[in-house]
Amino acid sequence: MNNKKTALITGANKGIGLETARQLGKKDITVLVGARDAEKGKRAADKLRGEGIDAHAIVLDVSDPESIQKAAAQVEKDFGRLDILVNNAGVMADDKGKKVSEQSLAMWRETFDTNVFGLIATTNAFLPLLRKSAAGRIVNLSSILGSTGFHAKPGSPIYESKDTPAYNVSKAAVNAYTVQLAHDLKDTKIKVNAAHPGWVKTDMGGPGAMMELEDGAKTSVALATAGPDGPSGTFEHMGKPLPW
Repeated sequence: MNNKKTALITGANKGIGLETARQLGKKDITVLVGARDAEKGKRAADKLRGEGIDAHAIVLDVSDPESIQKAAAQVEKDFGRLDILVNNAGVMADDKGKKVSEQSLAMWRETFDTNVFGLIATTNAFLPLLRKSAAGRIVNLSSILGSTGFHAKPGSPIYESKDTPAYNVSKAAVNAYTVQLAHDLKDTKIKVNAAHPGWVKTDMGGPGAMMELEDGAKTSVALATAGPDGPSGTFEHMGKPLPW
């Protein structure tokens, strides 16, 4: 049994997920590097261990219920509980050359299977282990592109950003789920929040992104390590609330 805090980050073999694991690890937290591909997860964990971080790879495909259950059983066996869950894994599958009315239903299903249903399934599987923590934290990676308020407001930072509709709507659903789960757990020590990392230089962020990975992970890390007086049921970036 590990007496240190333990954090699981999904989709952590690269990008914001890997940087989130790195920053949590530097806070003396044991990090579980969730990855669909076992070899990629192992390489990422090895890299973190080379930096002096207590990191372990765990195979976890959020779109595969059996994979989720196996991962939860492994964490229970090896650590007995979970203190932090960062739901970082996500996809952007939209055909950027098409309008919302032209996107295929198959693409919508693919997006929601990972970004929404996979996130919920993962949370449900690990919630019993989070309840064993003295101060459980759940961070759901969202995006400013999930802000319905901004999308509906002419002149907002994202009003014209309608070329990834399924991704946008999936993140709005993540925000709504965050509010519901935070209310469900309001009488517990578990806090649930949604984080907008920023427009970060990742594969998904694309060539126009301006934020470095180090900054992109900061919001998730802050919410994951928030104290007893920290927020719950919020959607924020760098400590500042965003409109739902």
